[in-house]
Amino acid sequence: MVEDEPLLAFDNEVRIEKLGYSVVGTRDNVREALTDLDRHQVDLILADINLSGERTGIDLAREASERDVPVLFVTGNPPKDCKVYAVGSLPKPFSDRDLKAAIRAVDDILAGRTPKPPKGMILYEPA
Repeated sequence: MVEDEPLLAFDNEVRIEKLGYSVVGTRDNVREALTDLDRHQVDLILADINLSGERTGIDLAREASERDVPVLFVTGNPPKDCKVYAVGSLPKPFSDRDLKAAIRAVDDILAGRTPKPPKGMILYEPA
């Protein structure tokens, strides 16, 4: 989870763990998130677009895509087109149910199945 607002980051970390997923780390900037990618097996990055520092979630997604790690943006301002770098966007605010459905949709995409995204989720077509 890469989120620059501490309370939201903590809340999302707890929500993700309650859904049965492991959180490698909760970071607020691209540099620390990339360090986690170097040190851990990461299956999915949930990232906001606006992060601490000069680099954005789009910068993180660009680098993660070079490492074949999928990114789902969780943001109040989803980018209109980041199909090259991310699987999709889940707009804030979202419920636990939406978060679970969004992660399941990403799992389905990666497995080659037809996803059933929650309302409001944007899926990017692969380039």
